Amino acid sequence: MKSPFLTFLMPMATLLLGFLSALLLPAPSFGLALARRLVDTFHLEDIGQLYTLVFCLWFLVLGAVEYYVIRFIYLRFIRP
Repeated sequence: MKSPFLTFLMPMATLLLGFLSALLLPAPSFGLALARRLVDTFHLEDIGQLYTLVFCLWFLVLGAVEYYVIRFIYLRFIRP
């Protein structure tokens, strides 16, 4: 039976790694014309709100990708 601590620790560690890599990797950057078009399309207040959403999605995507990559490596190579 798996330890409850390990069940809790694995996603938390990978989300922390996703957060750190989100700080280190550059987030997508739009040109001014595209940013204004996206603000109009999604009915946002300003470009700052658009980039807040972009950074949140960027963090979630990186965290999910790293979770599955680290989980695959752990299950395939490290787990006895």
